[in-house]
Amino acid sequence: MTRELSLQTTKLLSRLLPPIEIDTEAFVDIRRRIHAEPELGFEVSATSELVARLLREWGYEVHTGIGRTGVVGQLRLGSGTRRLGIRADMDALPIVEATGLPYASRQHGRMHACDHDGHTAILLAAAKALAKSRDFDGTLNLIFQPDEENLCGARAMIADGLFERFPCDAVYALHNAPGVPAGSFIVQAGPVTLSSDVADVTIQGKGGHGAMPHRAQDPVVAAAATVTALQSVVARNVAPDDTAVLSVGFIRGGATHNVIPQSVALGLNVRAARPETRALVESRIREIVALTAQAHGVEASIDYRPLVPPVVNTEAESRLMTEVCAALVGADKVAATVPRGFAGSEDFAWMLAELPGCYVLLGNGEGEFGGCMVHNPGYDFNDEVLPLGAACWVRLAQTYLVA
Repeated sequence: MTRELSLQTTKLLSRLLPPIEIDTEAFVDIRRRIHAEPELGFEVSATSELVARLLREWGYEVHTGIGRTGVVGQLRLGSGTRRLGIRADMDALPIVEATGLPYASRQHGRMHACDHDGHTAILLAAAKALAKSRDFDGTLNLIFQPDEENLCGARAMIADGLFERFPCDAVYALHNAPGVPAGSFIVQAGPVTLSSDVADVTIQGKGGHGAMPHRAQDPVVAAAATVTALQSVVARNVAPDDTAVLSVGFIRGGATHNVIPQSVALGLNVRAARPETRALVESRIREIVALTAQAHGVEASIDYRPLVPPVVNTEAESRLMTEVCAALVGADKVAATVPRGFAGSEDFAWMLAELPGCYVLLGNGEGEFGGCMVHNPGYDFNDEVLPLGAACWVRLAQTYLVA
C-alpha cells in the first residue's frame, strides 16, 4: 500500500502557498525516513542529529542537548527586537505498527502513531524556507522537543534553561487533527487540551480464607465499591458545560480463587479542562477513597501525581494565529472550537505556562486514512498537508517578526 500526494491536493496547495517555497517531495521523504526509524522518549538521538545537521546546513545557530536530547535552532535577522518560538515534538510511541506501508517502522514495537514525524518535518520545511527567503526581522527560535508522549520533555527543556537561553515573546506549536478536513485549521482561544494526572490507590485489608470472609477485612469489595463511587465524581460534580474525565485503568489484587488478599491497587487517570475543575475532581477522589475505605473497615492510601496542566491559548496569540491561517486557506476553513470529545493532554502546556502562545490544530483529513485516530497501529500522517503546515509557520514568522 502506498500513499502518494494527490494531484488535486498538490495543485490546490500550490495556489494557496505562493510565494512560499516548500520543497514538498524532499520533506515528505524526510518525514518518511523519520517514520521508519522511530525513537521513544528522551532516546531520540538519531532524530535530533538529523534535525541539527539540517539546521546547520541552512545557516541556523544550533544548540543540542537541551533537556537531554532537545534541539534549538536560532536564526537572527535584521534589527528587530521581537523573538518567536515554534516547537515541534520528535518522539514516537511503544506501538507495533500495522500499516503495511513501504516506510513502516523498522523498529518492532515502536511507531510514529501521533504525527511527531509530521510535526518535525513541517517545522524543518518551514526552517529551510525561512532561511532561504530571509524575509523577517527579529529572532526565530525553532524548538525540537523529546519525550512529549510521557509529558516530560517540555519541562526538561525548560528546566535546562530553554527560555533563559533562548528568550521568546511568544511560543507556538501545531498538532494534526484526524477527522478534520485537510486544508483546514482549528484555532481555539482558552483551554484546548485537558490536564493529566494519575493516582495510585492502595486499599489495605486483612487477608483470609475465601470460605471465611467474616474473619477477613476484604479489600476487593472495598475496591469494587470505590470504583463504582468514583463514577459519580464527574457525573455529579462537574457542570455539563465543563469537561473532566476520570478513568480507572487497572485493578490489581489477589492471586487465587479461595484467598482474600491483603490489599488491592487501583490506577486512576484524571483529566480536566480548567484548574478549578482539576482541583475539585482531586478533592472528591480523595474523599471517596477515604470514606469508602472507612465504610468497609479497611484502610486506603492515595499517591496523587499531577502530570501536566491544560493547554490554554492566550487571546492575542490565538487571534494572530487565526489571521495567519485564514490568509492561507480562507476564514471559512479556520474553526474556532476543537471537535467535541477532544480530551487529550499535551506537555506544550508547560511552555504556555511560561509564555503567551497558541496551540493550533491542522486537519489531517477524513475517511479511513485521514480520519484514523492517533495512537492507533494503523495511523499515518497525511503528507498532503505537510506543505500547508510549513506555510503556516512561515507566514507566522513573517507576520510576527517585524521591526
